[in-house]
Amino acid sequence: MNGTRLVVKNFTFSFPDDNYPLWTDLNFKLNPGEVIGITGPSGCGKSTLCYCLSGIIPRHLPGNIMGKILVDEQPLSSIPLPRLSQKIGMVFQDPETQLFCTTVEEEIAFGPENLCLPPEEIETRIKEVLELTGMTQYRYTNPAQLSGGEKQLLALGSILALRPHTLILDEALSQLDQEGRRRVQEIIFPLKKAGKSLILVDHQLENLAASDRLLHLENGQARWS
Repeated sequence: MNGTRLVVKNFTFSFPDDNYPLWTDLNFKLNPGEVIGITGPSGCGKSTLCYCLSGIIPRHLPGNIMGKILVDEQPLSSIPLPRLSQKIGMVFQDPETQLFCTTVEEEIAFGPENLCLPPEEIETRIKEVLELTGMTQYRYTNPAQLSGGEKQLLALGSILALRPHTLILDEALSQLDQEGRRRVQEIIFPLKKAGKSLILVDHQLENLAASDRLLHLENGQARWS
């Protein structure tokens, strides 16, 4: 598995009708196999940055953008959505926003089916994701019957089924208990070793232990450590 090289150049963002940018002149590179942690107080723009990096802004949500986001040297805005979904996948803080099928199996299969993959490949990915997330016993369970932590693992699995090169976890550990966080950490390290790029967003530093470096956002400024 190869990671996606993500480059952010002189990136400035503001909401529509807002006179003040959320941050200005943000610059960084994310290389294959690298994990970047993003932290900062509530309202500093952590989730908004994730939406920009995944293409949700400005494709689906409005925003004023200056600068560039390049994915494998190509402007993110020019990459067709089906291909972008195989390059960058995002897991949200609230798994309910990503789950809408009637069984765990259908949820995992949804993305690969929309890519028109062969049935045997879809089955391979379902089994792979169920094993990776420890959800095999819930294959035919309705997601509504899962615990909050299990729903978060399923949301992660549904994105992993697309095999994106870069994975963004936007406070995906926040609703998990200690065991759930441990399971996610056990997933992160093999992905990193396999060359996947990851962006982990959290306000608790202990949830960013896998990061190679940290980006701290506050008062419109970015600081690396």
